[in-house]
Amino acid sequence: MPGDRLTNEDRQQIAAGLAEGLGYTEIGRRLGRPGSTIMREVTRNGGPDDYKAQRAQEATRQRARRHRQAKSPAPPVGDSSHGRDPRAVQDLTESFATLLEQQGMPRMTARVLACLYVTDSGTLTAAELVHRLNVSPASISQTVAFLEQQGLIKRERTPGGRRERYVVDDELWVRSTLAAVQQNDTLIAASQRAAQILGAATPAGARFGVAAEFLLLVNAPLRQVMEQWQQNQADRNARAPLSE
Repeated sequence: MPGDRLTNEDRQQIAAGLAEGLGYTEIGRRLGRPGSTIMREVTRNGGPDDYKAQRAQEATRQRARRHRQAKSPAPPVGDSSHGRDPRAVQDLTESFATLLEQQGMPRMTARVLACLYVTDSGTLTAAELVHRLNVSPASISQTVAFLEQQGLIKRERTPGGRRERYVVDDELWVRSTLAAVQQNDTLIAASQRAAQILGAATPAGARFGVAAEFLLLVNAPLRQVMEQWQQNQADRNARAPLSE
């Protein structure tokens, strides 16, 4: 199939085609593959005058073996400061990421957020995240962009301004809860409007009405929690100078 890796049989047919004096395009047509694929295969393995199917097959196996070795996972990176057991910290990071994933967060997003959250500083650069998670820079870039958009992390410059680092703080879950309240507000308004349009006495209209009623009940205590948290923070800030 086009796009699949070449098999030993494919390579036998390539060798036979070259022996017949066929061009790359014609060989590719017989195999159902682009001529460019055949050209790369032949060029990589001795050229048209020295191409041998078995030798090409063995060379491909060796390249694949080297690639797997190069991609072997890096050893776990854990925080050993404050006398911590690095293995225990690594296990904690992984279990917390799994919990976030089970609650609906994409796997890569959960891993990055957990990795940041267990650090004392709450900050890591992209290079540090790549090293700790053993993933590509592109994966980190896409994930932190999503987290930033959701208000779960912030982006700031390292001292000297040469690199960016990503930050989680004590307000992470506050922002997350506030976002949930705002999303519920949007759903409430949409559900109430739908009930009016469909007719509150109809089955479809009643369904939207029940949804709006439930979400209003959900949001009420969440707003109280947010207000209580703000009051707690204000009280804490007011007491701070007295303890210095």
